[in-house]
Amino acid sequence: QVRLVESGGGLVQAGESLRLSCVASGTIFNITAMGWYRQAPGKQFELVARIRSGGDTDYAESVKGRFAISRDNTKNTVYLQMNSLKPSDTAVYSCYARNEVDDSHYSDYRGPGTRVTVSS
Repeated sequence: QVRLVESGGGLVQAGESLRLSCVASGTIFNITAMGWYRQAPGKQFELVARIRSGGDTDYAESVKGRFAISRDNTKNTVYLQMNSLKPSDTAVYSCYARNEVDDSHYSDYRGPGTRVTVSS
C-alpha cells in the first residue's frame, strides 16, 4: 500500500499563487508517474497535471502556462506550482501516484485531497 499526503491548499484571491505538495510513503517499488487531479463542485474529476519518472509532463489545457508540476524522486514527492489562479481553479486537488512492481503489475493511488479556493 502507498499513502499519499497532500498539503498547501488554502484560500487565495484571483491572480495569486499556491504551491501544493504531495509525499508518497509505504511499500514503494517504483513510482513511475505522479500527478494531480481536481474536482470542482458539481463536476467530474479532471487530470490537472502529470509527470513521469523521466520528467515528461502533461497538463490540462485550462492550466497550461499557469501551472507547473515537478517531482523529487529521492523524496517521492510531487509539487504543483499554481500561478495566476482563477476562481475556476477552485476545487479539491488530489495527488495521484502509480506504483509499479513491473511492466504488467502496478497499482494506482490517490490521496484524500487538499482544498483550493480562489476568490474573485
